[in-house]
Amino acid sequence: MHTQTSQFYFDTEKEYGAFNYEPLPVVLEKGKGIFLWDTDGKRYFDFLSAYSAVNQGHCHPKIIETLKAQSEKLTLTSRAFYNDQLGPMEKFLCDTFGFDRMVPMNTGVEAAETSVKLARRWAYQIKKVPADKAKIVFASGNFWGRSIGAISASTDPTSRGDFGPFVPGFSIIPFNDTEALKKELEDPNVAAFMVEPIQGEAGVIVPREGYLKEVRKLCSEHNVLLILDEVQTGLGRTGKLLAADHENVKPDLLVLGKALSGGTLPVSAVLSSDEIILTLKPGTHGSTFGGNPLAAAVAKTAIQVLLEENLSENSEARGTEFRSSLHALKSEYPDKVKEIRGKGLLNAVEFFPDATGPRAKKICYKLLDSGILAKQTHDHTIRFAPPLCISKTELEEATSLILQTIRKTLD
Repeated sequence: MHTQTSQFYFDTEKEYGAFNYEPLPVVLEKGKGIFLWDTDGKRYFDFLSAYSAVNQGHCHPKIIETLKAQSEKLTLTSRAFYNDQLGPMEKFLCDTFGFDRMVPMNTGVEAAETSVKLARRWAYQIKKVPADKAKIVFASGNFWGRSIGAISASTDPTSRGDFGPFVPGFSIIPFNDTEALKKELEDPNVAAFMVEPIQGEAGVIVPREGYLKEVRKLCSEHNVLLILDEVQTGLGRTGKLLAADHENVKPDLLVLGKALSGGTLPVSAVLSSDEIILTLKPGTHGSTFGGNPLAAAVAKTAIQVLLEENLSENSEARGTEFRSSLHALKSEYPDKVKEIRGKGLLNAVEFFPDATGPRAKKICYKLLDSGILAKQTHDHTIRFAPPLCISKTELEEATSLILQTIRKTLD
């Protein structure tokens, strides 16, 4: 039920904003840990985590303390000068993830685009690909943003419609298909293959076991860079610090974002080797806000929280419990529930198409009424991704509400 307070915010956005989102009808004003509250004081379990940007939980006290302290000292200098926060953050991230250097950016799409630029630069300067012939390979179903570069690599017609012409030099192969990759890599002009370890926006698509290891091997054999987009899957979300850690795979370029700030401000990064990152020279790449002292201080604290609070391990344990509970739906509704899948606390329930309309959207509205915030991805899949700090008791309570709501809707 919409109150006068919430209706005011709905109406104001509709009058002055663009219609490039379709939010659920709830106005949020406060968050703490795994919970959010609307303007009427109703509490919700957050099972979206701002698309995995709030892995550490809403308004984590240590992250907020750093945010407040640094914001009172210095927030922005541009990269025209050094600041006292960027270098220590760069060293901490490089040490934590095992890389030589990093490029600080703001949003995930900026970092992903930076990785594409780096791959092209490396291809021309190190691999000696002929000028303007470098090719980047992507997997179908990929999602790394909605810039012109990102949608040029996309197979989603909604993202691409009426936005052409697109960036040349991109090639697309099926996800989870190493034979297709092997064939594509026969082209000596291929600079890199960019892939998500688990495709989030596509519907939490988990590849077969061993896929990433085979991809790593093929890229190494063909002198092609492996770019792993861990913006959504990284930082504990799948039960490991990086999703690639499940197969002990190290990429040539690692793209991070979202939870790199604990959900407080846009922070992203590309981590790689000396050989690749040192192809950049002054004037070849940059960002006014990238590497600002506020972002650097917050990012360092956000990663420390993940490590100190063992959030990857909690994600693994709670995720196993959650999927175990969800699997009951598959046996109870074999003609309505198609698949339960995920790793750690990145999970999805996919439904069979329904003649009366998209089941996933309908169920998300019912979940909202039950005090669960979740969002469908495409027509038939609901993604469930709570903050990684969720306790066993909290998960049990939320899971009970989720199961009750889905059963009631499907019956």
